[in-house]
Amino acid sequence: MRAKLSVVIPTLNAETALARSLPALAEGLSAGLIRELVISDGGSDDATLTIAGEAGAEIVTGAPSRGGQLRRGAEAAQGDWLLFLHADTVLPTGWADIVLAHLPTGRPGHFRLKFDTSGPAAAMVAGWANLRSRLFHLPYGDQVLLILRADYDATGGYPDQPLMEDVAIARKLGRRLTILPDTVTTSADRYRRDGWLRRGARNLSLLLRYLAGADPERLARRY
Repeated sequence: MRAKLSVVIPTLNAETALARSLPALAEGLSAGLIRELVISDGGSDDATLTIAGEAGAEIVTGAPSRGGQLRRGAEAAQGDWLLFLHADTVLPTGWADIVLAHLPTGRPGHFRLKFDTSGPAAAMVAGWANLRSRLFHLPYGDQVLLILRADYDATGGYPDQPLMEDVAIARKLGRRLTILPDTVTTSADRYRRDGWLRRGARNLSLLLRYLAGADPERLARRY
């Protein structure tokens, strides 16, 4: 029986991030869960594609747009289930057992979130992300999306847009989204660079404007 899960990772100059996130996939291979790894690249000019090739990934390339990259990766994937993983997000130890236990439910799922740093700002931002996904069923892509291929196709898949592609698909899945019983760790580099308050306010503004009907292309140009 073939493994059920295709892992799809969008990348753009992600050599450092992949060095952290790819090793966690080993337990999925050991468990006979992962059928393939698909790297959907947006034009990297570092060692991203070399690392992907050494990992045995199928590589697809195209324009740098996270929604478009996820969409192309899904089109190339052959598994009955899809796991969309950001390059800078690390799955927790034991994730493969959690996923295997979840598959019989047939429901889409995502993990809780924490950052690879401590402190009140990191805890507050992660806490809001976890509250948002629990109350409003709006997880972001760095919380990982696990979804049955048939459900993914039924939603129309990720839209080819530069931001809020994760919110777009989450809104279609709605209350069917299940919170998986563990926490992934994502990089805080963007928050360190931009400032926790500034980045958090920016993300909230983007979300509210998008939900109010703003065009994601215009939002991306503005921000």
